[in-house]
Amino acid sequence: MISIILLEPFYQRLLDDLNYFTLTILMAIESSVFPLPSEIVVPPAAYLAAEGRMTFPLVVLFATIGSIIGASGNYVVSYYVGRPVIYRFAESRIGHMFLLSRQKMEHAECYFDEKGAVATLIGRLLPGVRHLISIPAGLSRMNYGRFVLYTAIGSAIWNAILAVMGWYLHRLVPLSELNEQVKLYERPILIGLVVLAVGLVAYLVYQGTKNRK
Repeated sequence: MISIILLEPFYQRLLDDLNYFTLTILMAIESSVFPLPSEIVVPPAAYLAAEGRMTFPLVVLFATIGSIIGASGNYVVSYYVGRPVIYRFAESRIGHMFLLSRQKMEHAECYFDEKGAVATLIGRLLPGVRHLISIPAGLSRMNYGRFVLYTAIGSAIWNAILAVMGWYLHRLVPLSELNEQVKLYERPILIGLVVLAVGLVAYLVYQGTKNRK
């Protein structure tokens, strides 16, 4: 990610390459265990919609389709491999690279147990839970049709909110001014990403040391 920004502004690169197919793929990744925020995917797509290169309803639709695909992957894997394997993966070094942990999994399961099946809808609107809530749904063997329905509703609401933000951003900053605006904040963004990367490495080292103890 940092190397991309060093070559050219990230948003400009994303605006150049983004289409309905890549939007769907990125949102499928976002709804899996990979830590890819939807906040950096849907708003740029809606920005392109405001430019006339995409359409607002299709941005929300394909983003939601991607969310369903990614969440279904989590659901199917959890459904068939079971809780011990899922927790073992969450506690592994690879799991930590994906920012997973036993605590996060327990939090998602507790939320699902507290709210029931509707947690798959509400959970899609909550940061830190939205991409994990499909795992306890699979572990509990929730009806797949209901799972898809609730996931679709929750994802559509969340994606619509992000799309409105992207559309409104176009009103504030037209494409002709976007590069200059991004350049103003490029250095703070780089510093923030470096700090985040260092913090992530320190966290993984700490977790590894704690697990060995």
